[in-house]
Amino acid sequence: MQPDAITHAAGPLGQKQRSTTTATAESREEADSLFEHVAWLYAFLREHIFRDDTLRMIAALWPERQPDPGTEVVEIGCGPGFYARKLGARFPSVSITGVDRSANQVQWAQRRAASEGLTNCTFQRVNALMLPCENARFHILIASRLFTILPDPERAVAEMYRVLKPGGRCFVAEPRHAFWASIPLFAMWLLAGVTHSRNGCCEPRKAKVFSAAAFQKLFAAQPWKNFATWRDGRYQYALCEKA
Repeated sequence: MQPDAITHAAGPLGQKQRSTTTATAESREEADSLFEHVAWLYAFLREHIFRDDTLRMIAALWPERQPDPGTEVVEIGCGPGFYARKLGARFPSVSITGVDRSANQVQWAQRRAASEGLTNCTFQRVNALMLPCENARFHILIASRLFTILPDPERAVAEMYRVLKPGGRCFVAEPRHAFWASIPLFAMWLLAGVTHSRNGCCEPRKAKVFSAAAFQKLFAAQPWKNFATWRDGRYQYALCEKA
């Protein structure tokens, strides 16, 4: 999705009104997305193949292992809502919003949350580069594998900072190696071709990854009170706290 594909006006979660031209452009790009054509494959990979960082996430964000009641969490690039649903099931007193630009991924997340009886999780189709909500909205922000296909990660981190409350924290997990990070894209492109889906999909064929220095620099651009980056196996992580 182009960075300026969503314009501002009030609605649910501050959802913005869109012009006819913008809506048409979004619909076209949605139709040309692998995450629409083979949504089930990405959901399968996220549920069963990718690393599950739930416990690592909880330990980093809530050292006491228990968030305060009423904590508001947003998962950016939530896909099928894997972490939103995991945290929602574990912490019923927390309110979690998952956002993703893919309509099919959002629908998948909504169906899974409903089937699991989760009433504290909601999902919306939203552009991560222009989150349609007011400043300082959330206590906690989480994101995983967001930057592998995102065109402007610097802008995404700026949005993360903007929507966090003072004292709010974000946890970001990203693959370290282009080869391993690109396998899901390769599988999705392959399946889209076999099923004769359109071949003009907007996603790249190779995932974007960051060196340790570039990953640290990405987060250092915002005036965090504290932030740290580290590596563990095939992934690297960032934990940031807003002043």
